[in-house]
Amino acid sequence: MLRGWGCTLARCTVPADAGPALRLATALGWTEGGRNMVKTLPPTPPPLPPGVTARPMTEGEYAQWEAVSREAYAQEWAARGLPEEQARARSEASYRDNLPQGLATPGVSFGVVEADGARAGHVWVSSGQAEPDVPGAYVFDVEVRPEFRGRGLGRALMLLAERAALGAGYGVIGLHVFADNTRARRLYDSLGYIATRLHWSKPL
Repeated sequence: MLRGWGCTLARCTVPADAGPALRLATALGWTEGGRNMVKTLPPTPPPLPPGVTARPMTEGEYAQWEAVSREAYAQEWAARGLPEEQARARSEASYRDNLPQGLATPGVSFGVVEADGARAGHVWVSSGQAEPDVPGAYVFDVEVRPEFRGRGLGRALMLLAERAALGAGYGVIGLHVFADNTRARRLYDSLGYIATRLHWSKPL
């Protein structure tokens, strides 16, 4: 049917605990492109690692981040098979819907961690839903600057995200991770995130 419509790529979402459906998708040649994960948070905000400090992102830092991030987000989806026009439209829609007032958007938190007195990375957390119909916070973007990678600062940023979620009154936090981002998946697993939905695709 999809080939008859002229489609060249099929996508589906499967619950992470649906074992028979996951085995069927694998047997039919589908591959995982990414997954949604959630974590139930402890009541007490976690401490940041020694030597790491946190602060809000500044307006100037936000302007620089947004200019680069819009294009990077579109390119990321294009690299995963989405036509370039659709990838750019998806990027524009995401920023329009999730950051209508930029850094001043209600329910949005942009945190920065510093190491050795310099900005080392950032994390964007928004209030709303950790999962469909599950109130909570959601991590939209987390990044450690290249020169600071390999020092555990990704974990520090995720702990900062937990602090933001708890500060907003939520006990659950969610995120999406691409399947080929092995380092991030290992980090989220080690922090206690649990996969809830797996996103699959198959070229036709």
